[in-house]
Formats: sequence, structure tokens, C-alpha cells
Amino acid sequence: MNMNKGPFDKEPVVEEQLAKEQLAKEQLAKEQLAEQPDEMQHAEEQFEILDEHGTPVGLAPRSRAHREGLWHRAVHVFVFRADGRLLIQRRHSRKDICPGAWDLSAAEHLKPGESYAEGAVRGLREEIGVEDNVVLEEIGGVSVARLDLPERRVKDYEFQQSFRCVYDGPVVADPGEVAEVRAISLGELRAAFAERPADFTPWFRDDAARLGFV
Repeated sequence: MNMNKGPFDKEPVVEEQLAKEQLAKEQLAKEQLAEQPDEMQHAEEQFEILDEHGTPVGLAPRSRAHREGLWHRAVHVFVFRADGRLLIQRRHSRKDICPGAWDLSAAEHLKPGESYAEGAVRGLREEIGVEDNVVLEEIGGVSVARLDLPERRVKDYEFQQSFRCVYDGPVVADPGEVAEVRAISLGELRAAFAERPADFTPWFRDDAARLGFV
């Protein structure tokens, strides 16, 4: 018997077994996370919550904001090529809101304290890899939008600001967020909205109409 051991010392075999069990638990947690929708993976992301007048009142997790219909801020960016075509993205199938639907160029929830312009720049970089210093033009004022999807238990209530820019550089989509990016003329987009409205996110259709793009 080793008399030098303290009361909290573990036998090597026991310590090795505990390490294996911990690794197994961590691996299981990673696998479960990978199987969840994208929004669930970001459930701990904190939204700045606003009252109905747009005044910040505190913070709440993303999942709670979308479950309870808490007002938060978002930004929409329309990226045009020099020839007038609009970049659109198809949402990843893991998205819990409109999975696989075609969406505008970039849409981003704002971080606490972030300005709409800052959120637009970040969204372009994170979603479609636009790193260049594009010139963003604010279009329209801040609007309010309510999206209720009872079948998915989602109440997405937002204060939104839209921007546009012209960009002819390369696009590198985030494979965890975006399934595909393509450029489309506004005439083609108008026809597709009329023929296959369910293929597009409702906020994309609403914004494009409100801002006079279609």
C-alpha cells in the first residue's frame, strides 16, 4: 500500500476510466448539437430586446425571443452586380425558419449595441464572404415586421433596416448557413415571385415589393 497518497488521489485505472467517460460525453454532446437545426445551435446567442416603440429593455436568448415574440433588430442587405442582377441565397436545410427557401443577399440579427450598418457589414462577411469595403446605401427607414409560424412555434418580431450595394467581386458562401448563391435579374425575380412564391422567404418578398425592386 502506498502510504503517501492523499485522501483525494485516484487510482490510475479509475482516473483513466473517468477520462474516457468524459470524452464519450463530450463526443455525444457534439453529435447531438450537429443534428440540431442551425438556430438551435445558436440558442444562447443574446438578442437586444426592444419594446414596441423600439427602446432597448434588456437581453434574451435567441430561442426565447423567437418563441415569445420579443422585439429585436435585424438588417437586410441587397447586393447587386454592376449589370443590375441581384445576388440571392438559398437558406441551408438545417434552418428552422424557411429551410431551403431563397432569400435576399444577406440578413442578419444585430448583436447588442451593434448599429444597423455594422450588422450589415458583418452579415455580408459572415454569410457570403464579402470582405471588400463596399459602399452601403440605406434604403427606406426602419420598418417593423411580424412573422408568425405556429406550426414551428416561431414568432419572429423585428425592427428592420435595409441596405443596398453594388459588388462585382467573388462570393464565398458559409456552408453552414447558405446552400447556394446565384445572381438573378429583377425581371426574373418578379416572375418567380408570381409563379412560385413559396420558394422564397416571406420577408424577401415583402421587402422587395416595399422597396420597389419588383
